[in-house]
Amino acid sequence: MTQLVQNLVDGLGQGSIYALLALGLTLIFGVMHLVNFAHGELITVSSYAAYALASRGVGWGLIALAVIVVSVLTAVAIEFLAFRWVRGASEFTMLLTSFGVHFVVAALLVMYVSPRPLNFPKPAWIFDTVALGGVTLELVDLVTIAVTLVTLAATGRVLRRTMFGIALRAAAEDFDAARIMGVRSNLVIRGAFALSGVLAGVAAVFWLMRTGTASPTAGLTPLLFGVIAAIVGGLGSLGGAILGGMALGLVQVFLRSWLPSDVAGLTEGLLFVLIALLFIVRPQGFVTVRRAERV
Repeated sequence: MTQLVQNLVDGLGQGSIYALLALGLTLIFGVMHLVNFAHGELITVSSYAAYALASRGVGWGLIALAVIVVSVLTAVAIEFLAFRWVRGASEFTMLLTSFGVHFVVAALLVMYVSPRPLNFPKPAWIFDTVALGGVTLELVDLVTIAVTLVTLAATGRVLRRTMFGIALRAAAEDFDAARIMGVRSNLVIRGAFALSGVLAGVAAVFWLMRTGTASPTAGLTPLLFGVIAAIVGGLGSLGGAILGGMALGLVQVFLRSWLPSDVAGLTEGLLFVLIALLFIVRPQGFVTVRRAERV
């Protein structure tokens, strides 16, 4: 039972990061019908900001704030420099643009910063544990889950109680009708990218705390799992993105725990096999989403 609870909390901690990334991807997909493969660059660029500050002895409180700010600014810059100019193009063109952004950012970092991974100190408390009812849990998992819950609650309030949130949901339902009703498309899309940057920034804080590494491909692995979580949950569903992220984290941790040590390296491979089986049984993911036409 102790091992089960530990795995459950560890899985939810890992899944929280995936859920935040999946939610940001889903927001962009809702308004642009774009699976944004440049979303990982928010973590990549933020990792260098974390390295720059950590190497100068700045504490993780300020680093966390800087990571979120850099993530938001990067998201808005990517929207303005890349996606705004292909907004009316085909979905395939926008998809290629997102890949192009990834390769351009990676190339710039390789040429002008460093092609090698750069390590920076992790926060001291990352290795601390907490004993609750005879169960020893990692403090970082508990903090990750708590901050994620607060972030998701704040995001839900923004989407339900603010004019921007109402406009964003209206645009996701029917962009043409929303524009006729006075919704400003540039403002909504820019706001969606900024909000996705906040979510990616919070995810980046905990991802970088765990890895302590900045590299030109730092955001690639979390992006992959974020995309999978969004698709598993039901691409276009905000609740599905959260559910998919949590489920992905739980399955990943439980597979690592249950598999014999000599085959533990096959965890990711088995995870993708399970995902493939899910799509055979339920190709739309956990949540069925009604598709609207992109404009």
